[in-house]
Amino acid sequence: MVQERPKRVERRLSAILAADVAGYSRLMHNDEEATHVELTALVTDAVVPAIVEHGGRIVKNTGDGFLAEFTSSVEAVRAAVQFQTRIKQLTINEDEERRIAFRVGINVGDVIVEPHDIFGDGVNIAARLEGIADPGGICISSSAYDQVWGKIEVDFADLGDQNLKNIARPVRAYAVARDKFGSTAKGSRTTPILPRAPRLSMVVLPFANIGGNPEQDYFVDGVTESLTTDLSRIRGLFVIGRHTAFSYKGKSIDLKQIGRELDVLYVLEGSVQRSANQLRVNVQFVDAESGAHLWADRFDKPICDLFELQDEIVSRLANALNAQLIAAEARRSEHSLHPSALDLYFQGMARWNKGVTPAHMAQARSFFERALELDPDNVEALVGIGAVDVTRAGFFLADNPDALFAAAEAALNKAMSLAPQHPLAHAFLGSVLLCTKRAIEGIAECEHALELNPNLAEAHAFIGCAQAFSGRAEETEAHVHKAMRLSPRDEGTYRWMTWVGFSKLLLGADAEAVVWFRRGLNSNPNNPIAHLDLAAALAHLGKLDEARASRNKALALNPTLTIRRLKGIPFSDDPTFREQGRRVIQGMRLAGVPEE
Repeated sequence: MVQERPKRVERRLSAILAADVAGYSRLMHNDEEATHVELTALVTDAVVPAIVEHGGRIVKNTGDGFLAEFTSSVEAVRAAVQFQTRIKQLTINEDEERRIAFRVGINVGDVIVEPHDIFGDGVNIAARLEGIADPGGICISSSAYDQVWGKIEVDFADLGDQNLKNIARPVRAYAVARDKFGSTAKGSRTTPILPRAPRLSMVVLPFANIGGNPEQDYFVDGVTESLTTDLSRIRGLFVIGRHTAFSYKGKSIDLKQIGRELDVLYVLEGSVQRSANQLRVNVQFVDAESGAHLWADRFDKPICDLFELQDEIVSRLANALNAQLIAAEARRSEHSLHPSALDLYFQGMARWNKGVTPAHMAQARSFFERALELDPDNVEALVGIGAVDVTRAGFFLADNPDALFAAAEAALNKAMSLAPQHPLAHAFLGSVLLCTKRAIEGIAECEHALELNPNLAEAHAFIGCAQAFSGRAEETEAHVHKAMRLSPRDEGTYRWMTWVGFSKLLLGADAEAVVWFRRGLNSNPNNPIAHLDLAAALAHLGKLDEARASRNKALALNPTLTIRRLKGIPFSDDPTFREQGRRVIQGMRLAGVPEE
């Protein structure tokens, strides 16, 4: 009889993360249903996103915890720091007796792999390290520490050799340093240091009422509360709740201390001052780690309807802060040796904001593609891909506009399958539809985006553009004015102004068109189609030398611009638009734009 050869056991080297809930039995005994619901929510909102973002997988759930596997110890520690900090933020207002806190152990070792589990000493050591971590803490083995030292921005406390249950040899252990709750593991030898606060975390401090008029307090507090709510709509941004923020009202506290106490990276503070019939709002956006002022602005508005004024101030601040967050995070990401999908997304958005040139769009798309390589279901990167592709097609930057419109639509539909209520995904899908002879459907998508986020200025601008393609160019300007009122310093205003200029050019209001094109180009000159449209308007006004100069600037930014390419995207079958479009082409011919 031939003896069967034993089945080969699959093994691999992995970073193993073991976690459990401290005091789980006590919590379940005190309130079984509430504990189960809250634990499930924390795993869904904090644990799973962090593990997925850093390339890990949950091998199994253990009732009071879970076991996860990573290919990189660096990413394992990053994920643990991310979800531990996030859980602390989500439970900061809970009573100590009811607060859920995970203990985490991380080890690097050779493990036995089965379809739904992993085994071996590597797993056992991670589980034992979890047992010596304090609630909310992270404890790692020396094998993991050797891999991560100097590669991540957290500090470690050396715990020395630890005798772990059922582990033959002592294991040298290290604790990730934490905040005021104390050391992260029993036997810590050093005073812990707070690690970097989580990405995209901030607090809106109560605005100061300059002058102290008690009748104005309700308005000042209303600005703070509404701004907190509106900023919370920004995907991925964690904003400390108003009740916690208002505990700092009237107190003079160092902003870096507030950042440490709340584990936030950014602080927004401001003041409101009323003088006769004028209202002045000052705001400052501060890096809580360094105390550096990243951005400051002032709004002077005449007092009319206070509630309408409050809405306008909040909308403008929310839009401005969204742009400032992108810029600040892109600057941080540039220095990352091992950028995450989020790092790459921010760098892509920074390139996107630089202007509509082939080089900038290619750079932006490259960053979004790299983000998707790390996380194929990254919604923000998918929206970024869609935005780049529809822009490349709609601004005549590519030879294959139909393929790009289709690719943009596919990316945005995938994003919405993962996040159905993503306002910007709906808005950019609207832009695809309005560029592909479906302006009515495009307007509906943009209106839905505004239902999800009334502050989304881009959606108003897209609707204005759609009006021009629908033969109602006279309505474009009003919609763009709405966008600019919501976000007057928006990175996208140069595009919106171009659309108003284009609508004026369609209507034969060439002098007005020149004004709008020049406003847009003063805001951002990296827009070749605006230079070309300006050339057409100037040519119609008989200013041929200026028209040719503008044409040359357009071709310097995008040498592929020709009459043939411009006529290759019909945008709309509306007869009014088609007739008006002929004078645009006529003006470009007068300006000397090449035919082929």
